[in-house]
Amino acid sequence: MGKISILVADITTIKADAIVNAANKSLLGGGGVDGAIHKAAGIQLLVECKRLNGCETGQAKITKAYLLPARYVIHTVGPVWRGGNYNEDELLADCYINSLKIASEFHLKTIAFPAISTGIYGFPKQRAAKIAVETVRKQLLNDLKFEEVIFVCFSESDSQIYLAEMSA
Repeated sequence: MGKISILVADITTIKADAIVNAANKSLLGGGGVDGAIHKAAGIQLLVECKRLNGCETGQAKITKAYLLPARYVIHTVGPVWRGGNYNEDELLADCYINSLKIASEFHLKTIAFPAISTGIYGFPKQRAAKIAVETVRKQLLNDLKFEEVIFVCFSESDSQIYLAEMSA
């Protein structure tokens, strides 16, 4: 089974086979992680994303990474938190499952995830970290080809949440 790492960093600086973009449904860039990835990757990313015709919540699509140090960007659309009664947990888990599925199909060995849906989409950080860690662990048991999955945290306090979930 591949290892799981936690890093406090800017995801646009991660040298991995793929980084995951917490995208919006249009895939045409936005704020937070999405805006940072689009800015760092260059205009070619936007051009390729326009051809993908968007993405539904919980699903994922892949593009080249262009000017980023990663090889690919896997775009996934996390759920907007609406109190927890609208399948938000399942949709968030689907983001991780479908991103890993695409990475596996492309024979990628290392993948870096941001904390999907915890920014402007308002998903509670603790709950999101629990779903992320549990889902990734389960998927790694089913796919032995991954060498490393990295949870890239925006802050030290966010990394502490992931560390606590990894220890649970």
